[in-house]
Amino acid sequence: MILLADSGSTKVHWCLVTASGQCSDVFTDGINPLFQTSIAMQNSICNQLLPQIAPLLWAGTLTHVFFYGAGCTPEKKVFVQRALEMVFKKAEVHVESDMLGAARGLLDHNAGVACILGTGSGSCFYNGETIEWCVPSLGYILGDEGSAAVLGKRLVGDLLKNQLGDDLKDAFFKEYETSMADIIEKVYRQPFPNRFLAKLSKFCADHIEDERIHALVYDHFVQFIRRNLVQYKASSPIGFVGSIAYYYKPILEEAMKAEGLPLGTILKDPIEGLKIYHQDAIKPTTE
Repeated sequence: MILLADSGSTKVHWCLVTASGQCSDVFTDGINPLFQTSIAMQNSICNQLLPQIAPLLWAGTLTHVFFYGAGCTPEKKVFVQRALEMVFKKAEVHVESDMLGAARGLLDHNAGVACILGTGSGSCFYNGETIEWCVPSLGYILGDEGSAAVLGKRLVGDLLKNQLGDDLKDAFFKEYETSMADIIEKVYRQPFPNRFLAKLSKFCADHIEDERIHALVYDHFVQFIRRNLVQYKASSPIGFVGSIAYYYKPILEEAMKAEGLPLGTILKDPIEGLKIYHQDAIKPTTE
């Protein structure tokens, strides 16, 4: 039995897979070593994950944990591995970046370009086994074009700067029961401002029929394409994972076509593909 994890800054999608092929999906808050200590991550796993999967562990021994997460750089992934090993003492733990998880989930062992458009964003050229090179994402302050956090940042900035009309501004304040002072407080003085901004981006999905919002989202994707994807000079279709790519698929298709790039598979998350990639690790256990 193996445990797969796809972690963004907002949530973790965990999937317990048995040798018989039974899959159980659970969700917890996001885990990111750029913002959390090993102890904080361990507490999150113990308090949120274990109560959900404990009733499922009767199916056999957990032999492997494959964790793919945001912020899991070569320097930081050791802290996630330490947290997981403290909880799952008998399992073999592997921690890699969410970008590698997206590439393996989208492309399996085939070479190509893979992208993430979720709370954050990223892209890479994958050679079929590892990431060969990537344009740096740089986070929601310096980069992360195409992400929910940056879409929320652009939306709020335009609303507060009176760029989208009083009707949309009034609707936004009413729907979210917030104010300019409250937004400033949460963005500049409270933890996880990227999560907060990502949640605000949902306003775009709710008002996507408004041409001003449609234009905002379209330009959001164009910026991602021009500042990231054109550097790969891809000839094969480019795959995407993440909620922003999935829920705004028609506009993403429109932007990719206009920019002359081939669009491949779009998945909400890479878990289904990762089940296939790691199927050789799923072995019957009786312990």
